[in-house]
Amino acid sequence: MSSSVIPQSKSATKQATLRRFSRFKPALWLAPFALFFYLFQLAPMIWVLCNSFIYDESLSLENYVEILDSAFMRQAFSNSIWLGFWSSLIGLAIATLLVSSLRRVNSVLRDGVIAFTNMSSNFAGVPLSFAFIIILGTNGALTLLLKQYGLLGEFDLYGKWGLLAIYIYFQIPLATLLLYPAFDALSDDWQAAAALLGAKTWQYWLKIALPVLSPALLGTFIILIANAIGAYASVYALTSGNYNLITIRIASLVSGDLFLEPNLAAAISVLVMVLLALITVINQWLISKSYLGRKQDAQA
Repeated sequence: MSSSVIPQSKSATKQATLRRFSRFKPALWLAPFALFFYLFQLAPMIWVLCNSFIYDESLSLENYVEILDSAFMRQAFSNSIWLGFWSSLIGLAIATLLVSSLRRVNSVLRDGVIAFTNMSSNFAGVPLSFAFIIILGTNGALTLLLKQYGLLGEFDLYGKWGLLAIYIYFQIPLATLLLYPAFDALSDDWQAAAALLGAKTWQYWLKIALPVLSPALLGTFIILIANAIGAYASVYALTSGNYNLITIRIASLVSGDLFLEPNLAAAISVLVMVLLALITVINQWLISKSYLGRKQDAQA
């Protein structure tokens, strides 16, 4: 009798051990991702945050004071926010029209446009700047053609409006790829029903389609702003770092030939993170208000 109890107890212990192991098995699969996330996300952010408070090898807020007191730094933030906001807004509007049109064409053409959009979303950095110089530079092909017919005045690719054109270009493919799945939430029957009730096309979009799409539109808008504010390679290749943007200032402080101030660059990076976090919080608040409004309308 005792010999039969011992194997049973061993079996029960083994099963209990296996159950405990299976409980922690998802955590073991998650461990490589957690390590990767810490090394390449959390650790750099912690390093940047800690070093932003170091000034002359002592803890201080002097880096932040220097940034806020510098008109040059404030201009960098202003230029980055201006380019980020308008390129995101215009790119989002164009992408919304594009995705709306894609839902009306046949699948072959739609798949081709999506494939081209996916390819063009990866066309950035130095190749993109070189392409714009060839097309819209001072002696660019399109620039000379438009000036020949008097359709283009004093356009400077290397200034504010030229940079805005480049930013809009690389914002449109990203916005298109992000918005394309969101339009599946719209049903063609809704527009047909609205038309039967006497609604015009603009009323359908204003009262039905845009409220449904508003969370996706707001979320995409935030991603586009973050993408624009963090852009560096294209603008640096185009202007050689001569245009005052916040990413250019950070790069010059950590890799410049004359002055290396990594702690000041860390403080600028922290302010950028705070700015993006604030924008994200506002976006989440607007999305929650949108969901709440739709829920109240549905209950009514």
